[in-house]
Amino acid sequence: MLAITGATGQLGRLVIEALLKKVPAAQIVAAVRQVDKAQDLAELGIQVRYADYSKPESLREAFSGVSKVLLISSSEVGQRAAQHQAVIDAAKSANVELLAYTSILNAESSSLMLAEEHVATEAAIRESGVPAVILRNGWYSENYTMGIAPILQHGVMIGCAGEGRISSAPRRDYAEAAATVLTQDGQAGKVYELAGDQGFTLAEFAGYLSELTGRSITYQNLPEADYVQALEGAGVPAPFPVVLGNSETGAAAGDLFSVSKDLSQLIGHPTTPIDATIKDALATVSA
Repeated sequence: MLAITGATGQLGRLVIEALLKKVPAAQIVAAVRQVDKAQDLAELGIQVRYADYSKPESLREAFSGVSKVLLISSSEVGQRAAQHQAVIDAAKSANVELLAYTSILNAESSSLMLAEEHVATEAAIRESGVPAVILRNGWYSENYTMGIAPILQHGVMIGCAGEGRISSAPRRDYAEAAATVLTQDGQAGKVYELAGDQGFTLAEFAGYLSELTGRSITYQNLPEADYVQALEGAGVPAPFPVVLGNSETGAAAGDLFSVSKDLSQLIGHPTTPIDATIKDALATVSA
């Protein structure tokens, strides 16, 4: 059986969708914190089990009889290292054949504050002795397309990434890669740098948006402190303004760029280009 943690999250649901094309639903365990939110998964024949990163006993029960676990990193920045350790310990107790972990692109060299807990988790996995594969996910294209509505409203996209290139891909591509790794043999010990085939700058993102809408959208590069302040003023909850500001400064330094083709090789086709993802997002905004 294959267990997916955070199975009702944005990435988790897509992983399960991809897995259903490869294995019977009965072989999938959706490990979730809120079981009531996974009723639709249960109706598909997927085993839904309660699992809370902060409650180790729930993880041990959730992994009973499971052969492979996908640890989708927690969204609780600052608490993730301890939460991930609990998952690692539970996977070890369950004697799983493989633990897959969604880390971050260029983890070992990244200057992003987000990388710190990922590096710590990767080290904990190595120290545990659990057979593991590391999926170093690059930036999600949705991190930018989710902000299209206010960009269109104001006619300007703000950020602090400068001319840094971002090798993003949509969550669906990363999910497909995770499903491939979980259903293929010989994955233990591998580390994948997962990134979009083609990078873009935020000025180019604004250019694509202009072309697709027929409107003039510009990119305004700000000092990191000003960008953080703008996010706070827009109501983005802490600590995300600081995290996002730091991440874009990291992008300016090249931390979100990669020439690796691991992602497209795993999924067996080119990654989805940013303009296609923007086009899809615009259809939703228009609707």
